[in-house]
Amino acid sequence: MNLAYDTTTADAVESRTTTAAPAMSLRESFAILAERLDGRLALPGDPEYDADRLAWNLAVAQRPAAVVVAASIADVARTVRAARDLGLAVAPQATGHNAGPLAEGRGLADAILLRTHELRRVEVRPTQRIARVEPGALWGDVVAATAPHGLAALAGSSHDVGVVGYTLGGGVSFLGRAHGMAANHVVAIELVTADGEFRRIDATHDPELFWAVRGGGGDFGVVTALEFGLLELDRVVAGALFFPIERSEEVLQAWAEWTRSVPDTVTSVGRVLRFPAMPELPPFLSGQSFVLVEAVVQESADRADALLAPLRALGPAMDTVHEQAPADLLQLHMDPPGPTPGHGDGMMLKDLPAEAVRAVVAAVGPDAETALLSVEIRHLGGAFAPSAAVELAVERGLPLPGATAGLEAEYLVYAVGISVPETHDAVVASLGRLFSRVEPWRAGLEYLNFAERPTTSSRFFGDDGRLARLRAVKQAVDPTGVIRSNHPVGR
Repeated sequence: MNLAYDTTTADAVESRTTTAAPAMSLRESFAILAERLDGRLALPGDPEYDADRLAWNLAVAQRPAAVVVAASIADVARTVRAARDLGLAVAPQATGHNAGPLAEGRGLADAILLRTHELRRVEVRPTQRIARVEPGALWGDVVAATAPHGLAALAGSSHDVGVVGYTLGGGVSFLGRAHGMAANHVVAIELVTADGEFRRIDATHDPELFWAVRGGGGDFGVVTALEFGLLELDRVVAGALFFPIERSEEVLQAWAEWTRSVPDTVTSVGRVLRFPAMPELPPFLSGQSFVLVEAVVQESADRADALLAPLRALGPAMDTVHEQAPADLLQLHMDPPGPTPGHGDGMMLKDLPAEAVRAVVAAVGPDAETALLSVEIRHLGGAFAPSAAVELAVERGLPLPGATAGLEAEYLVYAVGISVPETHDAVVASLGRLFSRVEPWRAGLEYLNFAERPTTSSRFFGDDGRLARLRAVKQAVDPTGVIRSNHPVGR
């Protein structure tokens, strides 16, 4: 699809930039920026524009004033300075996971979409147990670099999730009940702020900005590098127990009860999963529906077997649990292997009593009319609890926690369906039915990375003073709103 250049938007943007560049059109200014870049710039109507603006979620339509694909860290500063001088915003983006709130909120018509996905270098310092990653690095890149050293990161559930966006929003890992949020393991950050200047921040250099970026989202600058601590971990016991979807009530009730007594070394997910009929899937999965439990146990094989025994006593149809390297966890959640059109959203739950499980099953179980392909309930608690974050940081010599020290909930729900024109309305309605049924158990706050709609920032940070503090940092480093994120703290 080739989009014509939106002259209405261009005229509106140019009217804002006449003071900064009175004798130069917006297109001429973009041409000058393009000449200075090591990467490339595309405008609506250019051959590269449609491909360069795509988010990971193919159902999200991003139509920025221009797209810059950075080929160097210097390109980031050049783009921010140009946008500032032109009266435009800059929206940094690597993979474009969770792009929906950005496109559906204020939008990108007056912004440059700054894609950093080509900057993927990963450096591992084994003796320090530190990884340094560029802004486009994926968790697959990090795992490949750390595994040979017997080290592991608090990675996302899929190989193609971007490290930076995931971490700035907090970061919920399959290892997290024992080690907490990924953001709390960050030891230094390099970024370009709205003035176009590079900064390296840590607990002693720009400590307030360092606090804000770790869990406060991407509203404070364009991150050009993250440094974070790694774990000495070379084996885990992990996998999934599959049951027929008709057993959803029985299995999820048993799992919910089981989560109340397992140690923090166990992180697990209860899930209802309907595989689409696809030739890429093996026959025993293609078009089939299951209720399953995914579990990661950081214990010996014998201890893991003892912990999992109550679930195995239910008689799973398939049992993939085995001892494996942490690198293999990127396959456990069975996320789509590449960009997909989807519509999803999340909700945190303060508890999961039997009534809540029944509500989930009524909405998405075997007898439900639903367009949702995957509905997961992640067990939180343990080191995910904010109260555990400070103690963990002191114990391990990490910086004190950032803006999202932990999640004030016991469970985290995320549901998604394929969103194409003929299915979108059904997916939206199915999400609404699910969340309305579990509303009585909703926690007070939401998790930024799982909120895929525009949401007021108070829903993430509450009224305990964190939001006011974040807004003060934003005002200090970006008073005119040059940096635009998917979840702005000012909203």
